[in-house]
Amino acid sequence: MTVATIPAPAFAIERFKLGNGLRVVLAPDPGAPVVGVAVVYDVGMRSEPEGRTGFAHLFEHMMFQGSHNVGKAEHMRHVQSAGGTFNGSTHIDYTDYFNLLPSNGLELALFLEADRMRGPAITEENLANQVSVVKEEIRVNVLNRPYGGFPWIKLPPVMFDTFANSHDGYGSFVDLDAATVADAQSFFDAYYPASNAVLSVAGDFDVAQARELVERHFGSVEARPAPVLPSFAEPDLSTERRVSYVDERATLPAVAVAWRVPDPVTELDEFLPYVVLGELLTDGDASRLVERLIHTDRTATAVAAHTTFMAEPFASRGPTVMLVQAFLPPGNAVDTVLGTVQEELARIAEGVDEAELDRVKARVAAQLLRGDDSVMGRSRRFATAEIFHGDAAMSTRFPALLGEVTAEAVAQAAAALTPHRRAVLEVVPGGAQ
Repeated sequence: MTVATIPAPAFAIERFKLGNGLRVVLAPDPGAPVVGVAVVYDVGMRSEPEGRTGFAHLFEHMMFQGSHNVGKAEHMRHVQSAGGTFNGSTHIDYTDYFNLLPSNGLELALFLEADRMRGPAITEENLANQVSVVKEEIRVNVLNRPYGGFPWIKLPPVMFDTFANSHDGYGSFVDLDAATVADAQSFFDAYYPASNAVLSVAGDFDVAQARELVERHFGSVEARPAPVLPSFAEPDLSTERRVSYVDERATLPAVAVAWRVPDPVTELDEFLPYVVLGELLTDGDASRLVERLIHTDRTATAVAAHTTFMAEPFASRGPTVMLVQAFLPPGNAVDTVLGTVQEELARIAEGVDEAELDRVKARVAAQLLRGDDSVMGRSRRFATAEIFHGDAAMSTRFPALLGEVTAEAVAQAAAALTPHRRAVLEVVPGGAQ
């Protein structure tokens, strides 16, 4: 047996914590005259309480509506005027805000992020207009789009039973319309303390100066306790669950199938083989399911496989999934595709060729390493590694850990994906009729 050796990139990383609990990661790199500043809060769609569906997403929008010393829309104006870019995003298990600026823009980014960490402008006007914006986003991206929400919104309620794991985190119109300023303030107070966040800075800066600037701008942010995450645990499936629905805008049938996998944080060693397995199944024309479903059988027009609903294996916590989704030509049977998927999993369970496995591991490691080429991507990845794994430097070790995954481990992972443990979601096209 051989094991692919994949080197870990060497980045200087300094970590410390402020008195208010804010965790700070500094990763200097003088190679490019830019600086990336990311703030990641340990709150995502799964964390939001019942009756507050969509609040994590809503708050991503609210955080751009002004704060103590920054007026409405001024965050974006300041960053763009300095030659930078910015954005924010909501995920299953976290929310992040990030800025990329020329090196001399470091203090500006720190000031802006610290100011809204003290508190966004939660007013009746801002809440009403951002609820409206979020609802329109849902209409555009889900309700009025073919395959909207497939499968990341539609499949969890088939697979899971608890509110945390199964609800639509994009947002319920009922809950969004019912939101009050008091509700929004309560959500901020609970989930946005400094102690529930990581500030990550990467790029061209002096460490001592950056540390002083972080202390200056974030040190006076009020200290509040971090929320205690509820348990997300629930039993695995013991029998297949299957749901189909008609999508009036879809023109081709589609299917998504998912199985529970080990926790990416507490069971990382057991989880890693599934990351490799997803690449083995669908990454590139030589992958098992692409070759079989698309090129040989022609029973699918597109297929993809990955771990976690948002395909971010190292920025998630369990329970989560191994997911395969496919789009089918008109008239093709979903059961035929499911049967082929199970056949290919059974073949992998019998054993994997080392040369094929090394090629796949090299591809997935290369994808991770490319993410570190970007200063902005690096600052975000260091922050999520600190949030989920307690050490920003873990981000640099994931490629090497994947290189250590054995053929036996991948075979065992494939063998665990049995029909009785799966959840299946079928899209019936209504647009073709």
